[in-house]
Amino acid sequence: MYDLSPELVVTAHDAVRLVELNRPEQLNSTSEELHTDLSEVWDAIAADQRAKAVVLTGRGQAFSAGGNFRVMERVQQDAAFREKNIVEARRIITSMVRCPVPVVAAVNGPAVGLGCSLALLSDLVVVAEDAHFADPHVQVGLVAGDGGALVLPLLVGLARAKEMLFLGQRVDAHEAVRLGIANRVVPQDELLAEAMSLAQRIALLPTQALRDTKRTVNLHLEAAMSTVMEPGLLAERSSMHSPEHVALVKKLTSQHR
Repeated sequence: MYDLSPELVVTAHDAVRLVELNRPEQLNSTSEELHTDLSEVWDAIAADQRAKAVVLTGRGQAFSAGGNFRVMERVQQDAAFREKNIVEARRIITSMVRCPVPVVAAVNGPAVGLGCSLALLSDLVVVAEDAHFADPHVQVGLVAGDGGALVLPLLVGLARAKEMLFLGQRVDAHEAVRLGIANRVVPQDELLAEAMSLAQRIALLPTQALRDTKRTVNLHLEAAMSTVMEPGLLAERSSMHSPEHVALVKKLTSQHR
C-alpha cells in the first residue's frame, strides 16, 4: 500500500500511522524522491482502512529544512521537471487538505519552506520548545505558492502573514502557539510521545463524525484553494527560473561549498 522511497517512512502503531521524513543528514530537505513521496502518501493513507490518525514528523534534528539547492538548480534548467514539481506541489496541498484521516504534526526542529507548509496543512501541530517555523521563499526569489500564501492568512491574518512571507522571519515555538500556527509546546524529549498520545486519542473518536467534521472545517481551506492556490503555484513556477532566483541560488550555493 505504501510504495514509497526510503526517504519517507510509514509505520503502523495500531490505528495510528507514523510518517517520518527520513533525510536526517540533510535536515529532511526535499529531494526529488521525497517530494514525489509527499505527493503520494496522503492518498495512500486515505485508502488505508485501518488508519484513524497520522503523526507527521522528521527524523533527526529537523522537521524539514524545505528545498535544497540541487533540486532548485534542476528546476531552473529543466522545464519538464519544473512542471512536474508544480504538479506534485498541487497534489501535496490538495491531498493533505482532503485526506480524511486527521494529521498531527510533531515539529521537532526547523520547519522551513515546504516544511513549514507541511506543518500548516496538518490538522493539529505539536512543537518542540527549540523548534521554529519560517517561509523564506521570497528571500531566494521564489513565490510562496506551495502552501504559505494559502494557509497563513487563515491562521494569523493578512498583516502577519505578509510579514512572515515578505521577510522570511523565524517564528519560535511559543510565538507559533500565540499566533495560532501551533496548538501546544512540549519539551523536545516529550514531543513524539505527546503527538502519538494525541493521535491515539483522536483514533478512538467516532470515525464518521470526526472525518466529516474535518471535511467541513476544511471547507475554509477549500474556498482558499479555489481562488489562491492556482495563481500562487503558477506564479511560483514562473519565479523558479527568474533571473533573481537563479542569481540568489548561485550566490547561496557558492557560500555553502
